[in-house]
Amino acid sequence: MKQLLKMRSMTPFLGALSLLAFNTLAQAAAVRTNTGFTTTALAANDDGSTGLVNTGINFNFYGVSGPNVYVNNNGNITFNNTLSTFTPFGLLTSTQPIIAAFFGDVDTRAGSLMTYGTSTIDGKAAFGVNWVDVGYYAQNTDKLNSFQLVLIDRSDVAAGDFDFELNFDKIQWETGEASGGTNGLGGSSARVGWTNGAADKFELAGSGVNGAFIDGGPNALVSNSLNSSVDGRYTFNVRSGTVQPPAQGVPDGGSTLAMLGLAVGALLKFKSLRKV
Repeated sequence: MKQLLKMRSMTPFLGALSLLAFNTLAQAAAVRTNTGFTTTALAANDDGSTGLVNTGINFNFYGVSGPNVYVNNNGNITFNNTLSTFTPFGLLTSTQPIIAAFFGDVDTRAGSLMTYGTSTIDGKAAFGVNWVDVGYYAQNTDKLNSFQLVLIDRSDVAAGDFDFELNFDKIQWETGEASGGTNGLGGSSARVGWTNGAADKFELAGSGVNGAFIDGGPNALVSNSLNSSVDGRYTFNVRSGTVQPPAQGVPDGGSTLAMLGLAVGALLKFKSLRKV
C-alpha cells in the first residue's frame, strides 16, 4: 500500500514572463522520433529506476559532472541517487538535483514501457528518454501520456555545456491513484522543471495544479513552448554548469494578445536563477 505524500510549495514570481504563447489550434509534435532513444527499455514496473546510465555526454550541471544519470520511471532523471517517489514533491523545495520532464506516478506494468538511448541531433551527440503512451498507477491505460527528456551535447560552445529539452505530445492524466487522483485526475498533480538541489530551481507554472497541464488545460504542456518554435517543446541551455535565463521572444504561432495574457498570468516561475 503506497503512502500518500502531500507536499506543497508557494513560490514568489520573479517578474511576469512573456516567453510562452498559447495556440489552441496547434497539435504538438514535439517528441523526437530518433530510433536511438528506443534502444533500451526499462522492464515493466511501478516506481522503478535504472542503474547509472552513460548518456555519452560529458555534461556539467551545477558541478555535477556527466556522463552518468539515473533514469526514473516516474518521469525524471537524477544525478546522485535513484528516485522512487511517486507523489510529486515541489521542485522548488527539493534538495536533490533533478530534471523532471513530467514528475508523476507512471506505471508501465500495463501499456508501453519507458525507453532510452543515444542518438544525434543536428550532428550533436544526444541522449533521450521516452515515455510514449504510458499509463498511470495502478496499471491504468484509459488515459495515456507521451513525453520525452533529451540531453544534447554542446561542447562546441565549451566543455561541459549542454542543452536539455522537455517535449510533450499528449498529456491526458496528471495523477496516480495513490496520490489522491481519481481516473488520473485531481489529487497531487504532476510537476515539471528542474533544480540543482540548492538555490537554483525552476518549475513550470501549473505544476501541482489540478487540470493545468492536461491537453486543453490553462497551462497545457502541448500548447506552449519555451525557447522553441515547436509547440510542446521547452528548451533549456546549460552553460558553465548553470541553466541560462530564457531568451526573449514569442514562440512561433503566438499572438501578441496571447503573449500579454501569459505575461500577466506569469506562466513561468523562476526562483533564484542566476543571470550570466
